[in-house]
Amino acid sequence: MILNSLILSIVTFVYMGAAVLYLASITFKKEFFARIGSVVLLIGWLGQSVGIILRWVESYKLGIGHAPLSNLYESLVFGAWAIALIYLILEWRTKVRSLGVFPAACAFLAMAYASFSKSVESAIQPLVPALKSNWLIAHVITCFLGYAAFAVSCGISIAYLIKARNNPSREAAGNKNKRGRKPDGAGRGIVLPDIHTLDELNYQTIMFGFLLLTVGIITGSVWANKAWGNYWSWDPKETWSLITWLVYAALLHTRAVRGWRGKKIAWFGIIGFACVLFTYFGVNFWLSGLHSYATK
Repeated sequence: MILNSLILSIVTFVYMGAAVLYLASITFKKEFFARIGSVVLLIGWLGQSVGIILRWVESYKLGIGHAPLSNLYESLVFGAWAIALIYLILEWRTKVRSLGVFPAACAFLAMAYASFSKSVESAIQPLVPALKSNWLIAHVITCFLGYAAFAVSCGISIAYLIKARNNPSREAAGNKNKRGRKPDGAGRGIVLPDIHTLDELNYQTIMFGFLLLTVGIITGSVWANKAWGNYWSWDPKETWSLITWLVYAALLHTRAVRGWRGKKIAWFGIIGFACVLFTYFGVNFWLSGLHSYATK
């Protein structure tokens, strides 16, 4: 128990270091810092993976035996892990390192908040009856991977708005460029990708998150039926999960049907992530319901 807590505490500062390195790469336009930031973020993610596994093993040694996904502390740790994973995959696929500041910062803040939460002071505890289900892992993992994708999307949306503000004359033309175009200013150090690339990455990330959130809501409904006898009870967490789903569904609909792109989608992505944050934090702390155990 001490070892996994120590590892996760160290990972918190590793993520902070990665965020600082990514920020330095943009500030000084030096890809060298971004490359180091990528390595540091990967090391943090691998270390966090080890910490999560050790906590899981420890629960079995204590005779409890459940995945570390059951309370506020554990969900925050897994959320940070998922954000780092989604971004590392995105960076590996696109070879774009200038978008790492926001995901690394989010992972750091989630871990830092977890370290100050009350649950971090308590030992691994048995699950409450409602959580004793094989659906726990499927539901939590899909939801939090979806939330992580939305967090990365929010970072991309912010990057888009910054790029559009600095290059207003290119915004309209940017969406007409062919995919594969090199980032504006290529060869002068690390910079944000061009408008078109940011818009496409934003859309793809949101689509990925939306599909995972959909699966998460479905698995949650099946789990609720087994635990409480009905698929949907309009619990605050369920309601706000649905609201979040509807916001992103509207985003994808307007893009597909009305052709929305650029700033509209970027602002939509930021609003959607605000809904995600309220679904997780706001509901837990300000609204009571069947999911109130998440604050314990």
